[in-house]
Amino acid sequence: MTKKLKGVAIGAGYFSRFQYEAWTRIPEVAITALCDLNTTRAKEVKNTYLIKKQYQDYKEMLIQEKPDFVDIITPPETHFEMCCFAADQGIDIICQKPLAPTYEEAIRLVAYVKSKGVRFVVHENFRFQPWHREIKKIIDHNEIGDLFNLNFRSRLGDGWGNDAYLERQPYFRDYEKLLIYETGVHYIDTFRYHAGEIKNVYAILKKLNPIIKGEDCGMMILNFKNNAHATWDANRYNESNYLSPRYTFGEYLIDGSKGSIRLYPDGKITIQLLGQNEKEHAYTHNDIGFAGDCCYLFQRDYVDNMIFDGVFETNVDNYLKNLSAQEAVYQSAKINMPVEV
Repeated sequence: MTKKLKGVAIGAGYFSRFQYEAWTRIPEVAITALCDLNTTRAKEVKNTYLIKKQYQDYKEMLIQEKPDFVDIITPPETHFEMCCFAADQGIDIICQKPLAPTYEEAIRLVAYVKSKGVRFVVHENFRFQPWHREIKKIIDHNEIGDLFNLNFRSRLGDGWGNDAYLERQPYFRDYEKLLIYETGVHYIDTFRYHAGEIKNVYAILKKLNPIIKGEDCGMMILNFKNNAHATWDANRYNESNYLSPRYTFGEYLIDGSKGSIRLYPDGKITIQLLGQNEKEHAYTHNDIGFAGDCCYLFQRDYVDNMIFDGVFETNVDNYLKNLSAQEAVYQSAKINMPVEV
């Protein structure tokens, strides 16, 4: 068996637990240490996932542990310093999204890390949700022909009232940009995964809850170079009527020249060819971890590519294309006009 990859992680917040748990199911990896300024929170994570060491200073951890890679699970304003320091030590990097507070900082970060010759991947897991992987196969097999439009509708329901976001991610309340920056970028990436490269965008963005700083409602339209278009109709204010609204995060309809694909909130996929009845498409998805176990699926793919020197789907060069489209979305909403990407 190949020698285990040695990993460490920075961050012990709400979302990190999905990632720590997933690492426990990947036998080729040993997470030997974690770091968080909150020692009580770090100790709880360490004990839950049987990690041997904890640190308060991430620099000390990286120098002492000398890992093969670091999993950075912290807010975006910390990423530049942490990633650059890891790169200086020759350590490969997984970095949580958003990659940086601004597009300009993301570009500087990517350039610096690339200059050090380490592998640099963004933890973008939505494209690894099992339904999106399966839909990609259906599209690639030409089962619905040429793509016409992709329409995803999300109602997340965690952003209404005076207590909005406090339970899981309270820092969302202070983001100057929220819906697209934090959530919509997932769908920019997923739509690109399914439909290819973006030509231009148009967006309408609004703030429904007055207690937060950023936008929480939007309509984002992406036009692709293959003449398909995608629409993301979303807000974090209103609630869905799904049993598990954070499983698929919404409903998805994809139309093509031969028929349509539908994703239902429970993960069911159907295909309806023109002139025929809708038929369920059989595939495997499991309601464990986060959103169909997509953290595990991302991390499993990362490890396979580390071992076999493969190409990471969410490498930073590819991910900058998402951020370029994200910038265009905000510019479009500002000027109320389509913007080229």
